[in-house]
Amino acid sequence: MTDTPARLLQLLSLLQTPREWPGSELADRLDVSRRTVRRDIDRLRDLGYPVQASMGAEGGYRLVAGKAMPPLVLDDEEAVAIAVGLRAGAGHAVEGIEEASVRALAKLEQVLPSRLRHQVSVLQAATIPLTSGDGASIDPQTLTVMAGAAAGQERLRFAYRSGDGTASKRLVEPHRLVSTGRRWYLVAYDIDREDWRTFRVDRVAEPFATGARFVPRGVPTGNAADFIRRSLSGLGVRGNEEPRRLVVLFDAPAEFVAARLPGPLGTPEATGDGSCRLDAELGSSVEWTALRLAMVECEFRVHEPQELVDYLTSLAGRVTRAVATAEPG
Repeated sequence: MTDTPARLLQLLSLLQTPREWPGSELADRLDVSRRTVRRDIDRLRDLGYPVQASMGAEGGYRLVAGKAMPPLVLDDEEAVAIAVGLRAGAGHAVEGIEEASVRALAKLEQVLPSRLRHQVSVLQAATIPLTSGDGASIDPQTLTVMAGAAAGQERLRFAYRSGDGTASKRLVEPHRLVSTGRRWYLVAYDIDREDWRTFRVDRVAEPFATGARFVPRGVPTGNAADFIRRSLSGLGVRGNEEPRRLVVLFDAPAEFVAARLPGPLGTPEATGDGSCRLDAELGSSVEWTALRLAMVECEFRVHEPQELVDYLTSLAGRVTRAVATAEPG
């Protein structure tokens, strides 16, 4: 690559990935010599980008924190993803994120090409954020530290307060941050307990990355989202227990039900004219699921699980009695 400005932008894009890049790998990616890579690194430093070099036979480079925020290089997919995330930021339970999201979005959309602005608008119109923003608020710095440790595969230390108020110190290998419903959760491997755990981020204090690297482990359920669903539903992730199925028939079109059904419950499939079927894993509490189904505003029949059928029967009885015993106003 002989175009120096274009090469510098490509080099900067590579260095913004949170990892250390050997000089030989950068040279191969850019199709230049290692000497040219060293000169380009010096040019980036002159422009204010804090590029750190490691010693050794191979030698490596990485972009580190500096005194000021330098310009970032984003590809099309990254720009769209960030814009959509910023638009949804006001719905997240993070302190001060609404105003900061608006400022950042204004700067980003000012320079977005029209084709990308269209993609953002289309995606935003078809997207409903899961995080409602009515849970406990979180310091953005806490999320930043955790996300950085997970991306950099560094062990993380923090103080944690459990649901009953018990305080403890944790050393974990962070895997993923997950937002679901009203809260943020960290999925991580707990070193001291030698097992996978979920941590409510609003109960975390003083997190810091130790700098100690780790080799990522596989999550027992395959991905962090499923791990969180099973953890919140009380199923756990050990043993050979089968997940509970949620099977519901609705007397309404699939589009009607999907528009009124929360994302975590799943997506209904049409079974004919004016009817649909929901068949998914029950990842939330029976009580919450019953109330959400009742708010769909159409007739429905629950086939599984039996405990949901029993709860709805009990709830229907209480509601009927409440109406029958109500005195006229």
